[in-house]
Amino acid sequence: MTKAAGDTLLAASARAHGLTAPATRAALPTRPPTKHTVHWFRKGLRLHDNPALREGLVDATTFRCVFIIDPWFASSSNVGINKWRFLLQCLEDLDSSLRKLNSRLFVVRGQPADALPKLFREWGTTELTFEEDPEPYGRVRDHNIMTKCREVGISVVSRVSHTLYKLDKIIERNGGKAPLTYHQFQALIASMPPPPAAEATISAQTLSGATTPITEDHDDRFGVPTLEELGFETENLKPPVWIGGESEALARLERHLERKAWVASFGRPKMTPQSLLASPTGLSPYLRFGCLSTRLFYYQLTELYKRVKRVRPPLSLHGQILWREFFYCAATRNPNFDRMEGNPICVQIPWEKNQDALAKWASGQTGFPWIDSIMIQLREEGWIHHLARHAVACFLTRGDLWISWEEGMKVFDELLLDADWSVNAGMWMWLSCSSFFQQFFHCYCPVRFGRKTDPNGDFIRKYIPALKNMPTRYIHEPWTAPEAVQRSARCVVGRDYPLPMVDHAKASQLNIERIKQVYALLAKYKPQTRLQSRSRLRPHLRSSSNRPTMYSFDRTTPYVRPNNP
Repeated sequence: MTKAAGDTLLAASARAHGLTAPATRAALPTRPPTKHTVHWFRKGLRLHDNPALREGLVDATTFRCVFIIDPWFASSSNVGINKWRFLLQCLEDLDSSLRKLNSRLFVVRGQPADALPKLFREWGTTELTFEEDPEPYGRVRDHNIMTKCREVGISVVSRVSHTLYKLDKIIERNGGKAPLTYHQFQALIASMPPPPAAEATISAQTLSGATTPITEDHDDRFGVPTLEELGFETENLKPPVWIGGESEALARLERHLERKAWVASFGRPKMTPQSLLASPTGLSPYLRFGCLSTRLFYYQLTELYKRVKRVRPPLSLHGQILWREFFYCAATRNPNFDRMEGNPICVQIPWEKNQDALAKWASGQTGFPWIDSIMIQLREEGWIHHLARHAVACFLTRGDLWISWEEGMKVFDELLLDADWSVNAGMWMWLSCSSFFQQFFHCYCPVRFGRKTDPNGDFIRKYIPALKNMPTRYIHEPWTAPEAVQRSARCVVGRDYPLPMVDHAKASQLNIERIKQVYALLAKYKPQTRLQSRSRLRPHLRSSSNRPTMYSFDRTTPYVRPNNP
Protein backbone atom coordinates (compact mmCIF):
# COMPACT_ATOMS: atom_id res chain seq x y z
CA MET A 1 0.00 0.00 0.00
CA THR A 2 1.32 3.43 -0.84
CA LYS A 3 1.76 6.11 1.89
CA ALA A 4 -0.92 8.29 0.34
CA ALA A 5 -3.41 5.42 0.26
CA GLY A 6 -2.60 4.59 3.89
CA ASP A 7 -3.19 8.21 4.97
CA THR A 8 -6.57 8.21 3.18
CA LEU A 9 -7.61 4.98 4.91
CA LEU A 10 -6.61 6.29 8.34
CA ALA A 11 -8.59 9.47 7.75
CA ALA A 12 -11.66 7.51 6.69
CA SER A 13 -11.39 5.25 9.73
CA ALA A 14 -11.09 8.26 12.03
CA ARG A 15 -14.21 9.83 10.57
CA ALA A 16 -16.10 6.58 10.96
CA HIS A 17 -15.34 6.57 14.69
CA GLY A 18 -16.23 10.23 15.16
CA LEU A 19 -12.59 11.23 15.49
CA THR A 20 -10.58 13.80 13.61
CA ALA A 21 -7.23 13.00 12.11
CA PRO A 22 -4.39 15.45 12.86
CA ALA A 23 -4.32 16.84 9.35
CA THR A 24 -8.09 17.32 9.34
CA ARG A 25 -8.06 19.02 12.79
CA ALA A 26 -5.53 21.60 11.62
CA ALA A 27 -7.66 22.45 8.64
CA LEU A 28 -10.80 23.26 10.69
CA PRO A 29 -11.22 26.81 12.05
CA THR A 30 -10.68 27.01 15.82
CA ARG A 31 -13.08 28.94 18.03
CA PRO A 32 -11.39 31.22 20.57
CA PRO A 33 -12.08 30.31 24.20
CA THR A 34 -14.85 32.34 25.81
CA LYS A 35 -13.69 35.27 27.91
CA HIS A 36 -15.34 35.96 31.24
CA THR A 37 -14.10 39.20 32.78
CA VAL A 38 -14.28 40.50 36.34
CA HIS A 39 -13.40 44.16 36.89
CA TRP A 40 -12.40 44.90 40.47
CA PHE A 41 -13.21 48.45 41.61
CA ARG A 42 -11.22 49.94 44.51
CA LYS A 43 -10.53 53.58 43.77
CA GLY A 44 -11.42 54.63 40.23
CA LEU A 45 -15.17 54.45 40.95
CA ARG A 46 -16.23 55.60 37.49
CA LEU A 47 -17.04 54.49 33.95
CA HIS A 48 -15.23 57.37 32.23
CA ASP A 49 -11.47 57.03 31.70
CA ASN A 50 -11.33 53.43 32.89
CA PRO A 51 -8.75 51.78 30.60
CA ALA A 52 -8.54 48.52 32.58
CA LEU A 53 -12.30 47.90 32.32
CA ARG A 54 -12.31 48.93 28.68
CA GLU A 55 -9.58 46.40 27.88
CA GLY A 56 -11.36 43.69 29.85
CA LEU A 57 -14.47 44.17 27.71
CA VAL A 58 -12.64 43.48 24.43
CA ASP A 59 -13.99 40.16 23.06
CA ALA A 60 -15.59 39.38 26.43
CA THR A 61 -18.62 37.09 26.60
CA THR A 62 -19.56 38.14 30.15
CA PHE A 63 -18.36 40.83 32.53
CA ARG A 64 -19.02 41.61 36.16
CA CYS A 65 -17.95 44.71 38.10
CA VAL A 66 -17.06 43.99 41.72
CA PHE A 67 -16.40 46.07 44.83
CA ILE A 68 -15.31 44.34 48.04
CA ILE A 69 -16.31 45.50 51.54
CA ASP A 70 -15.11 43.81 54.69
CA PRO A 71 -18.06 44.30 57.10
CA TRP A 72 -15.88 43.68 60.15
CA PHE A 73 -13.44 46.33 58.95
CA ALA A 74 -16.28 48.77 58.33
CA SER A 75 -17.62 48.57 61.88
CA SER A 76 -14.27 48.44 63.67
CA SER A 77 -11.90 50.58 61.61
CA ASN A 78 -10.84 54.12 62.27
CA VAL A 79 -12.86 55.51 59.35
CA GLY A 80 -15.57 58.05 60.02
CA ILE A 81 -19.23 57.73 59.11
CA ASN A 82 -19.12 60.63 56.60
CA LYS A 83 -16.40 58.84 54.67
CA TRP A 84 -18.33 55.57 54.60
CA ARG A 85 -21.50 57.39 53.55
CA PHE A 86 -19.64 59.07 50.69
CA LEU A 87 -18.25 55.71 49.55
CA LEU A 88 -21.67 54.03 49.63
CA GLN A 89 -23.12 56.90 47.58
CA CYS A 90 -20.31 56.37 45.06
CA LEU A 91 -21.21 52.68 44.83
CA GLU A 92 -24.94 53.43 44.44
CA ASP A 93 -24.17 55.85 41.61
CA LEU A 94 -21.90 53.30 39.94
CA ASP A 95 -24.61 50.63 40.22
CA SER A 96 -27.12 53.05 38.68
CA SER A 97 -24.79 53.73 35.73
CA LEU A 98 -24.22 50.01 35.19
CA ARG A 99 -27.99 49.37 35.23
CA LYS A 100 -28.24 51.62 32.16
CA LEU A 101 -25.91 49.12 30.45
CA ASN A 102 -28.11 46.18 31.58
CA SER A 103 -25.45 45.32 34.14
CA ARG A 104 -25.09 45.71 37.92
CA LEU A 105 -22.41 46.33 40.52
CA PHE A 106 -21.55 43.29 42.65
CA VAL A 107 -20.74 44.47 46.19
CA VAL A 108 -19.03 41.54 47.86
CA ARG A 109 -18.59 41.06 51.60
CA GLY A 110 -15.26 39.66 52.77
CA GLN A 111 -11.50 39.87 52.28
CA PRO A 112 -10.30 40.13 48.64
CA ALA A 113 -7.89 37.20 49.02
CA ASP A 114 -10.76 34.97 50.18
CA ALA A 115 -13.75 36.38 48.29
CA LEU A 116 -12.31 36.73 44.79
CA PRO A 117 -11.10 33.12 44.25
CA LYS A 118 -14.52 31.78 45.33
CA LEU A 119 -16.30 34.05 42.89
CA PHE A 120 -13.85 33.23 40.10
CA ARG A 121 -14.71 29.54 40.46
CA GLU A 122 -18.45 30.24 40.63
CA TRP A 123 -18.42 32.50 37.59
CA GLY A 124 -15.81 30.70 35.47
CA THR A 125 -13.69 33.86 35.36
CA THR A 126 -10.85 33.94 32.82
CA GLU A 127 -9.65 37.54 33.20
CA LEU A 128 -9.37 40.01 36.10
CA THR A 129 -8.95 43.73 35.46
CA PHE A 130 -8.32 46.63 37.84
CA GLU A 131 -6.85 50.11 38.08
CA GLU A 132 -3.24 50.11 39.23
CA ASP A 133 -2.84 51.15 42.87
CA PRO A 134 0.45 53.04 43.27
CA GLU A 135 0.54 53.01 47.08
CA PRO A 136 2.72 50.47 48.94
CA TYR A 137 -0.10 48.52 50.61
CA GLY A 138 -2.04 48.32 47.36
CA ARG A 139 1.02 47.17 45.42
CA VAL A 140 1.57 44.25 47.82
CA ARG A 141 -2.13 43.29 47.82
CA ASP A 142 -2.32 43.40 44.04
CA HIS A 143 0.90 41.40 43.60
CA ASN A 144 -0.55 38.65 45.82
CA ILE A 145 -3.85 38.59 43.93
CA MET A 146 -2.07 38.50 40.55
CA THR A 147 0.07 35.60 41.72
CA LYS A 148 -3.02 33.63 42.78
CA CYS A 149 -4.75 34.36 39.48
CA ARG A 150 -1.83 33.20 37.38
CA GLU A 151 -1.57 29.99 39.38
CA VAL A 152 -5.08 29.05 38.23
CA GLY A 153 -4.77 30.36 34.68
CA ILE A 154 -6.64 33.67 35.06
CA SER A 155 -5.07 36.51 33.10
CA VAL A 156 -4.70 39.90 34.80
CA VAL A 157 -4.90 43.39 33.29
CA SER A 158 -3.82 46.37 35.40
CA ARG A 159 -3.73 49.89 33.95
CA VAL A 160 -2.66 53.30 35.25
CA SER A 161 -5.51 55.79 35.64
CA HIS A 162 -5.52 57.02 39.25
CA THR A 163 -2.42 59.14 38.59
CA LEU A 164 -1.37 61.05 35.49
CA TYR A 165 1.86 59.13 35.03
CA LYS A 166 3.11 55.64 35.74
CA LEU A 167 5.08 56.65 38.81
CA ASP A 168 7.72 53.94 38.43
CA LYS A 169 8.79 55.61 35.18
CA ILE A 170 9.39 58.91 36.97
CA ILE A 171 11.43 57.10 39.62
CA GLU A 172 13.45 55.20 37.00
CA ARG A 173 14.20 58.46 35.18
CA ASN A 174 15.52 59.82 38.50
CA GLY A 175 18.02 57.01 38.93
CA GLY A 176 15.74 54.69 40.88
CA LYS A 177 14.80 57.18 43.61
CA ALA A 178 11.66 59.26 44.00
CA PRO A 179 12.29 63.00 43.49
CA LEU A 180 12.01 64.75 46.83
CA THR A 181 11.67 68.36 45.75
CA TYR A 182 8.79 69.69 43.74
CA HIS A 183 11.20 71.51 41.38
CA GLN A 184 13.05 68.27 40.70
CA PHE A 185 9.75 66.52 40.09
CA GLN A 186 8.63 69.24 37.67
CA ALA A 187 11.92 68.98 35.75
CA LEU A 188 11.52 65.22 35.39
CA ILE A 189 7.96 65.29 34.07
CA ALA A 190 8.81 68.18 31.73
CA SER A 191 11.32 65.83 30.07
CA MET A 192 8.72 63.05 29.67
CA PRO A 193 5.91 62.60 27.14
CA PRO A 194 2.63 64.17 28.29
CA PRO A 195 0.16 61.99 30.22
CA PRO A 196 -2.20 59.84 28.14
CA ALA A 197 -5.54 61.44 27.36
CA ALA A 198 -8.62 60.34 29.27
CA GLU A 199 -10.50 57.50 27.62
CA ALA A 200 -14.17 57.69 26.65
CA THR A 201 -16.95 56.58 28.97
CA ILE A 202 -17.94 52.91 28.83
CA SER A 203 -21.09 52.69 26.69
CA ALA A 204 -23.34 50.03 25.17
CA GLN A 205 -21.13 50.13 22.09
CA THR A 206 -18.06 49.45 24.24
CA LEU A 207 -19.64 46.25 25.52
CA SER A 208 -19.74 44.75 22.00
CA GLY A 209 -22.29 42.19 23.08
CA ALA A 210 -20.76 41.33 26.45
CA THR A 211 -23.45 40.71 29.07
CA THR A 212 -23.69 40.49 32.85
CA PRO A 213 -25.47 37.42 34.23
CA ILE A 214 -27.75 38.68 37.02
CA THR A 215 -29.69 36.41 39.36
CA GLU A 216 -32.96 37.18 41.14
CA ASP A 217 -31.21 37.31 44.51
CA HIS A 218 -28.67 39.88 43.31
CA ASP A 219 -29.71 42.61 45.76
CA ASP A 220 -29.61 40.18 48.68
CA ARG A 221 -26.19 38.82 47.77
CA PHE A 222 -24.52 41.77 46.07
CA GLY A 223 -26.52 44.94 46.77
CA VAL A 224 -24.93 48.14 48.13
CA PRO A 225 -25.29 47.95 51.94
CA THR A 226 -26.66 50.72 54.12
CA LEU A 227 -24.74 52.43 56.90
CA GLU A 228 -26.97 50.61 59.40
CA GLU A 229 -26.07 47.26 57.84
CA LEU A 230 -22.42 48.14 58.34
CA GLY A 231 -23.07 48.76 62.02
CA PHE A 232 -23.27 52.56 62.15
CA GLU A 233 -25.68 54.55 64.30
CA THR A 234 -27.37 57.11 62.02
CA GLU A 235 -30.11 58.61 64.18
CA ASN A 236 -28.34 61.94 64.73
CA LEU A 237 -26.44 62.00 61.43
CA LYS A 238 -26.72 65.35 59.64
CA PRO A 239 -27.51 65.52 55.89
CA PRO A 240 -24.38 65.20 53.73
CA VAL A 241 -22.64 68.33 52.51
CA TRP A 242 -20.82 66.29 49.85
CA ILE A 243 -22.73 63.77 47.70
CA GLY A 244 -20.61 60.87 46.45
CA GLY A 245 -20.52 59.50 42.92
CA GLU A 246 -19.31 59.94 39.35
CA SER A 247 -22.46 61.80 38.30
CA GLU A 248 -21.96 64.47 40.95
CA ALA A 249 -18.23 64.65 40.16
CA LEU A 250 -18.81 65.37 36.46
CA ALA A 251 -21.49 67.96 37.26
CA ARG A 252 -19.07 69.71 39.61
CA LEU A 253 -16.28 69.61 37.02
CA GLU A 254 -18.56 71.31 34.53
CA ARG A 255 -19.37 74.06 37.05
CA HIS A 256 -15.69 74.35 37.96
CA LEU A 257 -14.67 74.92 34.35
CA GLU A 258 -17.47 77.44 33.78
CA ARG A 259 -15.42 79.89 35.84
CA LYS A 260 -13.36 80.69 32.77
CA ALA A 261 -11.80 83.91 34.01
CA TRP A 262 -10.51 82.24 37.17
CA VAL A 263 -9.21 79.18 35.33
CA ALA A 264 -7.50 81.26 32.68
CA SER A 265 -5.83 83.76 35.00
CA PHE A 266 -5.09 81.51 37.95
CA GLY A 267 -4.64 84.54 40.14
CA ARG A 268 -4.79 84.17 43.89
CA PRO A 269 -8.43 84.87 44.82
CA LYS A 270 -9.44 87.06 47.71
CA MET A 271 -10.00 85.09 50.88
CA THR A 272 -13.38 85.55 52.59
CA PRO A 273 -15.10 83.76 55.48
CA GLN A 274 -17.45 82.25 52.88
CA SER A 275 -14.42 80.60 51.30
CA LEU A 276 -14.06 78.45 54.43
CA LEU A 277 -17.32 76.68 53.63
CA ALA A 278 -17.72 73.72 51.30
CA SER A 279 -17.90 74.77 47.65
CA PRO A 280 -20.35 73.45 45.02
CA THR A 281 -17.35 73.20 42.66
CA GLY A 282 -15.01 71.44 45.10
CA LEU A 283 -13.46 68.33 43.56
CA SER A 284 -10.97 66.83 46.00
CA PRO A 285 -13.11 63.98 47.45
CA TYR A 286 -14.06 62.94 43.92
CA LEU A 287 -10.43 62.73 42.84
CA ARG A 288 -9.55 60.77 45.98
CA PHE A 289 -12.21 58.11 45.36
CA GLY A 290 -11.64 58.21 41.62
CA CYS A 291 -15.19 59.35 40.79
CA LEU A 292 -13.41 61.96 38.67
CA SER A 293 -10.47 61.12 36.43
CA THR A 294 -7.34 63.13 37.13
CA ARG A 295 -6.48 62.94 33.45
CA LEU A 296 -9.87 64.30 32.42
CA PHE A 297 -9.49 67.23 34.82
CA TYR A 298 -5.91 67.84 33.65
CA TYR A 299 -6.76 67.96 29.95
CA GLN A 300 -10.00 69.89 30.32
CA LEU A 301 -8.04 72.59 32.17
CA THR A 302 -5.48 72.49 29.35
CA GLU A 303 -8.07 72.87 26.59
CA LEU A 304 -9.89 75.68 28.37
CA TYR A 305 -6.65 77.59 28.87
CA LYS A 306 -5.77 77.19 25.19
CA ARG A 307 -9.19 78.44 24.11
CA VAL A 308 -9.03 81.51 26.34
CA LYS A 309 -5.32 82.36 26.07
CA ARG A 310 -4.56 80.79 22.67
CA VAL A 311 -1.15 79.70 23.92
CA ARG A 312 0.30 76.56 25.44
CA PRO A 313 -0.55 76.41 29.16
CA PRO A 314 2.22 76.81 31.73
CA LEU A 315 3.12 73.88 33.97
CA SER A 316 1.84 75.91 36.93
CA LEU A 317 -1.71 75.66 35.54
CA HIS A 318 -1.74 72.05 36.69
CA GLY A 319 0.06 72.74 39.95
CA GLN A 320 -2.68 71.47 42.25
CA ILE A 321 -2.86 68.16 40.35
CA LEU A 322 0.93 67.82 40.14
CA TRP A 323 1.37 68.29 43.90
CA ARG A 324 -0.89 65.27 44.33
CA GLU A 325 1.24 63.38 41.82
CA PHE A 326 4.43 64.47 43.59
CA PHE A 327 3.36 63.04 46.95
CA TYR A 328 2.11 59.83 45.35
CA CYS A 329 5.50 59.46 43.68
CA ALA A 330 7.39 60.13 46.95
CA ALA A 331 5.33 57.47 48.74
CA THR A 332 5.05 54.72 46.17
CA ARG A 333 8.17 52.78 47.21
CA ASN A 334 8.23 53.90 50.84
CA PRO A 335 5.96 51.67 52.99
CA ASN A 336 6.86 53.77 56.06
CA PHE A 337 5.81 57.05 54.43
CA ASP A 338 3.00 57.42 56.98
CA ARG A 339 5.22 57.20 60.07
CA MET A 340 8.34 58.77 61.50
CA GLU A 341 10.16 55.62 62.59
CA GLY A 342 11.89 53.85 59.73
CA ASN A 343 10.98 56.57 57.24
CA PRO A 344 14.18 57.63 55.44
CA ILE A 345 12.85 61.05 54.43
CA CYS A 346 11.46 62.07 57.82
CA VAL A 347 13.30 64.06 60.49
CA GLN A 348 13.23 62.22 63.82
CA ILE A 349 11.71 64.88 66.09
CA PRO A 350 11.18 63.99 69.79
CA TRP A 351 7.44 64.69 69.90
CA GLU A 352 5.54 64.31 73.17
CA LYS A 353 2.69 61.89 73.81
CA ASN A 354 -0.35 63.56 75.34
CA GLN A 355 -3.63 61.73 74.77
CA ASP A 356 -5.69 64.29 76.65
CA ALA A 357 -4.37 67.17 74.56
CA LEU A 358 -4.80 65.15 71.36
CA ALA A 359 -8.42 64.37 72.25
CA LYS A 360 -9.20 68.05 72.93
CA TRP A 361 -7.71 69.04 69.58
CA ALA A 362 -9.54 66.30 67.68
CA SER A 363 -12.92 67.12 69.26
CA GLY A 364 -12.68 70.91 68.98
CA GLN A 365 -12.16 71.61 72.68
CA THR A 366 -8.83 73.48 72.68
CA GLY A 367 -10.30 76.79 73.89
CA PHE A 368 -9.16 78.56 70.70
CA PRO A 369 -12.37 79.24 68.69
CA TRP A 370 -10.61 79.40 65.31
CA ILE A 371 -9.03 75.97 65.83
CA ASP A 372 -12.14 74.43 67.40
CA SER A 373 -14.54 75.59 64.70
CA ILE A 374 -12.31 74.04 62.04
CA MET A 375 -12.17 70.68 63.81
CA ILE A 376 -15.94 70.70 64.37
CA GLN A 377 -16.53 71.42 60.67
CA LEU A 378 -14.18 68.54 59.81
CA ARG A 379 -16.04 66.13 62.08
CA GLU A 380 -19.50 67.21 60.87
CA GLU A 381 -18.86 67.63 57.14
CA GLY A 382 -15.70 65.72 56.25
CA TRP A 383 -13.92 68.68 54.64
CA ILE A 384 -12.05 71.85 55.63
CA HIS A 385 -10.37 74.60 53.59
CA HIS A 386 -6.65 74.33 52.85
CA LEU A 387 -5.79 77.31 55.08
CA ALA A 388 -7.79 75.74 57.88
CA ARG A 389 -5.78 72.53 57.45
CA HIS A 390 -2.58 74.51 57.81
CA ALA A 391 -3.81 76.16 60.98
CA VAL A 392 -4.88 73.02 62.85
CA ALA A 393 -1.84 71.00 61.70
CA CYS A 394 0.58 73.65 62.91
CA PHE A 395 -1.30 73.98 66.22
CA LEU A 396 -1.09 70.25 66.92
CA THR A 397 2.57 69.82 66.01
CA ARG A 398 5.31 72.45 66.01
CA GLY A 399 3.07 75.41 66.84
CA ASP A 400 1.50 74.69 70.21
CA LEU A 401 0.96 71.11 71.39
CA TRP A 402 4.21 69.42 70.19
CA ILE A 403 2.32 66.21 69.33
CA SER A 404 3.48 64.01 66.46
CA TRP A 405 2.16 64.65 62.98
CA GLU A 406 1.32 60.94 62.82
CA GLU A 407 -1.54 61.49 65.30
CA GLY A 408 -2.99 64.35 63.29
CA MET A 409 -2.67 62.34 60.09
CA LYS A 410 -4.73 59.52 61.67
CA VAL A 411 -7.52 61.94 62.64
CA PHE A 412 -7.60 63.37 59.11
CA ASP A 413 -7.59 59.86 57.66
CA GLU A 414 -10.65 59.06 59.76
CA LEU A 415 -12.62 62.23 59.06
CA LEU A 416 -11.40 63.86 55.85
CA LEU A 417 -13.19 62.77 52.68
CA ASP A 418 -10.24 63.61 50.44
CA ALA A 419 -7.52 62.09 52.65
CA ASP A 420 -5.33 60.11 50.26
CA TRP A 421 -2.81 57.98 52.17
CA SER A 422 0.14 59.47 50.27
CA VAL A 423 -0.99 63.09 50.16
CA ASN A 424 -2.24 63.11 53.75
CA ALA A 425 1.06 61.80 55.13
CA GLY A 426 3.11 64.03 52.85
CA MET A 427 1.27 67.17 53.88
CA TRP A 428 1.51 66.38 57.58
CA MET A 429 5.26 65.87 57.26
CA TRP A 430 5.48 69.15 55.36
CA LEU A 431 3.45 71.23 57.81
CA SER A 432 5.24 69.81 60.86
CA CYS A 433 8.61 70.55 59.22
CA SER A 434 9.44 66.84 59.33
CA SER A 435 10.20 66.63 55.62
CA PHE A 436 10.17 68.65 52.38
CA PHE A 437 9.96 72.02 54.22
CA GLN A 438 12.21 73.54 56.89
CA GLN A 439 10.95 77.09 57.56
CA PHE A 440 9.92 76.22 61.11
CA PHE A 441 10.07 79.83 62.26
CA HIS A 442 6.83 80.48 60.34
CA CYS A 443 4.08 79.66 62.82
CA TYR A 444 0.31 80.19 62.53
CA CYS A 445 -1.11 82.11 65.48
CA PRO A 446 -4.51 80.59 66.37
CA VAL A 447 -5.85 84.05 67.20
CA ARG A 448 -4.28 86.44 64.67
CA PHE A 449 -4.57 84.05 61.72
CA GLY A 450 -8.19 83.34 62.57
CA ARG A 451 -9.01 87.01 62.94
CA LYS A 452 -7.42 87.82 59.59
CA THR A 453 -9.33 85.03 57.83
CA ASP A 454 -12.66 85.38 59.64
CA PRO A 455 -12.64 88.96 61.02
CA ASN A 456 -16.28 89.05 62.12
CA GLY A 457 -16.27 85.53 63.54
CA ASP A 458 -19.04 84.31 61.20
CA PHE A 459 -17.33 80.96 60.68
CA ILE A 460 -16.85 80.51 64.43
CA ARG A 461 -20.48 81.32 65.21
CA LYS A 462 -21.66 78.76 62.64
CA TYR A 463 -19.79 75.85 64.22
CA ILE A 464 -19.65 76.88 67.88
CA PRO A 465 -23.18 77.95 68.89
CA ALA A 466 -22.00 78.69 72.46
CA LEU A 467 -20.12 81.71 71.05
CA LYS A 468 -22.85 83.00 68.74
CA ASN A 469 -23.63 86.00 70.98
CA MET A 470 -20.02 86.87 71.82
CA PRO A 471 -19.12 90.39 70.60
CA THR A 472 -16.87 90.41 67.54
CA ARG A 473 -14.15 92.15 69.52
CA TYR A 474 -13.75 89.05 71.70
CA ILE A 475 -14.92 86.23 69.43
CA HIS A 476 -11.39 84.96 68.63
CA GLU A 477 -10.18 85.12 72.26
CA PRO A 478 -13.29 85.02 74.45
CA TRP A 479 -11.27 84.48 77.64
CA THR A 480 -10.24 88.16 77.41
CA ALA A 481 -13.85 89.37 77.55
CA PRO A 482 -14.86 90.95 80.88
CA GLU A 483 -17.04 88.69 83.01
CA ALA A 484 -20.07 90.96 82.45
CA VAL A 485 -19.66 90.65 78.68
CA GLN A 486 -19.39 86.86 78.96
CA ARG A 487 -22.55 86.68 81.04
CA SER A 488 -24.39 88.98 78.65
CA ALA A 489 -23.33 86.70 75.77
CA ARG A 490 -24.50 83.69 77.81
CA CYS A 491 -21.05 82.12 77.41
CA VAL A 492 -18.89 82.03 80.51
CA VAL A 493 -15.46 80.79 79.51
CA GLY A 494 -14.47 77.77 81.58
CA ARG A 495 -18.11 76.75 81.94
CA ASP A 496 -19.87 77.15 78.56
CA TYR A 497 -16.72 77.11 76.45
CA PRO A 498 -13.24 75.82 77.43
CA LEU A 499 -10.38 77.96 78.63
CA PRO A 500 -7.35 77.93 76.27
CA MET A 501 -5.39 74.73 76.85
CA VAL A 502 -2.02 76.45 76.29
CA ASP A 503 -0.47 79.91 76.33
CA HIS A 504 0.22 80.24 72.62
CA ALA A 505 2.94 82.87 72.91
CA LYS A 506 4.98 80.78 75.35
CA ALA A 507 4.27 77.38 73.75
CA SER A 508 5.12 78.48 70.21
CA GLN A 509 8.37 80.14 71.30
CA LEU A 510 9.41 77.05 73.23
CA ASN A 511 8.62 74.81 70.27
CA ILE A 512 10.56 76.98 67.83
CA GLU A 513 13.58 76.57 70.08
CA ARG A 514 13.02 72.81 70.25
CA ILE A 515 12.88 72.35 66.52
CA LYS A 516 15.78 74.74 66.02
CA GLN A 517 17.88 72.41 68.19
CA VAL A 518 16.83 69.40 66.09
CA TYR A 519 17.95 71.13 62.91
CA ALA A 520 21.15 72.35 64.51
CA LEU A 521 21.97 68.74 65.38
CA LEU A 522 21.16 67.66 61.82
CA ALA A 523 23.48 70.33 60.43
CA LYS A 524 26.42 68.54 62.05
CA TYR A 525 25.93 65.67 59.63
CA LYS A 526 26.96 67.69 56.59
CA PRO A 527 28.34 67.31 53.93
CA GLN A 528 25.52 65.72 51.99
CA THR A 529 27.41 62.45 51.44
CA ARG A 530 27.46 61.88 55.18
CA LEU A 531 23.81 62.84 55.46
CA GLN A 532 22.89 60.16 52.98
CA SER A 533 24.57 57.52 55.09
CA ARG A 534 22.40 58.56 58.01
CA SER A 535 19.14 58.63 56.13
CA ARG A 536 16.92 58.41 59.20
CA LEU A 537 18.20 61.80 60.31
CA ARG A 538 18.05 63.45 56.92
CA PRO A 539 15.51 66.26 56.49
CA HIS A 540 14.89 66.42 52.79
CA LEU A 541 15.11 69.58 51.24
CA ARG A 542 15.13 73.21 50.84
CA SER A 543 11.86 75.05 50.75
CA SER A 544 10.16 75.42 47.43
CA SER A 545 8.73 78.78 46.48
CA ASN A 546 5.71 76.87 45.25
CA ARG A 547 4.24 75.56 48.47
CA PRO A 548 1.58 72.91 48.51
CA THR A 549 -1.37 73.05 50.77
CA MET A 550 -3.56 70.22 51.94
CA TYR A 551 -5.28 70.52 48.63
CA SER A 552 -8.98 70.93 48.25
CA PHE A 553 -9.55 71.89 44.58
CA ASP A 554 -12.10 74.39 45.77
CA ARG A 555 -13.18 77.74 44.44
CA THR A 556 -10.43 79.53 46.38
CA THR A 557 -7.60 77.28 45.27
CA PRO A 558 -4.55 79.20 44.05
CA TYR A 559 -2.67 77.43 41.29
CA VAL A 560 0.46 76.61 43.28
CA ARG A 561 -1.18 74.09 45.55
CA PRO A 562 -2.03 70.49 45.64
CA ASN A 563 -4.11 67.98 48.02
CA ASN A 564 -10.62 53.28 51.06
CA PRO A 565 -11.74 54.01 53.75
